[in-house]
Amino acid sequence: MPRTVRDVVFVDGVRTPFGKAGPKGIYHETRADDLVVKAIRELLRRNPDLDPKKIDEVAIAATTQIGDQGLTLGRTAGILAGLPQSVPGYSIDRMCAGALTAVTAVAGGVAFGAYDVALAGGVEHMGRHPMGEGVDPNPRFVSEKLVDESALFMGMTAENLHDRYPTITKLRADEYAVRSQEKAAKAYADGKIQQDLVPISVRNTNEAAGETGWGLVTTDEPMRPGTTLENLAGLKTPFRTHGRVTAGNAAGLNDGATAAIIASEDFARENNLPVKMRLVSYSFAGVEPEVMGYGPIPATEKALAQAGLTIDDIGLFEINEAFAVQVLAFLEHYGIADDDARVNQYGGAIAFGHPLASSGVRLMTQLARQFEEQPHVRYGLTTMCVGFGMGATVIWENPNFNAEGDSK
Repeated sequence: MPRTVRDVVFVDGVRTPFGKAGPKGIYHETRADDLVVKAIRELLRRNPDLDPKKIDEVAIAATTQIGDQGLTLGRTAGILAGLPQSVPGYSIDRMCAGALTAVTAVAGGVAFGAYDVALAGGVEHMGRHPMGEGVDPNPRFVSEKLVDESALFMGMTAENLHDRYPTITKLRADEYAVRSQEKAAKAYADGKIQQDLVPISVRNTNEAAGETGWGLVTTDEPMRPGTTLENLAGLKTPFRTHGRVTAGNAAGLNDGATAAIIASEDFARENNLPVKMRLVSYSFAGVEPEVMGYGPIPATEKALAQAGLTIDDIGLFEINEAFAVQVLAFLEHYGIADDDARVNQYGGAIAFGHPLASSGVRLMTQLARQFEEQPHVRYGLTTMCVGFGMGATVIWENPNFNAEGDSK
């Protein structure tokens, strides 16, 4: 029997505040799977008309699938969150694009008719599990020159991308980073970010005082409001002597989790669930691993071609800021100005942080908020570079679109 492809929608998305990785970070004594559980529970609280028994799948991504990020997170986090045991789940790994891939994976199932509604998200606790913990790269990668050795170090790939784009100077990268911090601070001041944050109770230990207490995390820890070009100019370039990549124009090492509800549009409307974005197309592409930051460009070209759109049709961009140079390369390729108002309106990962496998859904929640505020915009995209030479792009349609600029 022939099947018809169903419209897939982004119903809702939430995230924990993002923290700094390491012993001084807010989540140092918080488990990774507990962060996912909090996000899932918040989704269910916000959407009381979603019967948990109707959830068909839980797909949760993590880059380092070990310890409290192992054991088939989608299944275990679902049980811990109180979902019925009839709800299955699984884990995903596409490094930085983990949560994005979780969304596209379940979206394919929804479009095909295998699912009506699913949960998708990701987590990364880089404090507990540094990137690459426990991995054993095959020596053939280097011995047979399958990839350049720098491909194994993300900061070095960013320096390589600077080499490819000599017009993208350290000054341009720093200027972009300052704008990201400024936009994030303004988004917080305007109440744009807090709406989708899940407050997290954390235990804090003051070793000097010998005290342990509890606190409530409600904001992103990595943000550096008030950052100036002067602040950034003197930072070290750890990946290359006299290089261009610094801790100021790149995302840091972070902890955090995200989760989203993905459903067929018919199911969402029949069950009184919001429809915040409609999926148009998605694509993944591979590039040379040593310039992985280039990945969003071919991924976007493929996604645009699938949708029958051009870059000029895109009214809003949410581009993950793993490194400033990666965003700037994308913008330069498409002839978009560094400070174009359509790009990362609320700021990006340079300010908020980038807990690897969780970040894709952060991009989506921010785009969904912008769609709500800007009904004159029809299409937006979320895109990110991916470790070991990949890019990932999802194009979304605004269900509130009205060419006259008035919300329906």
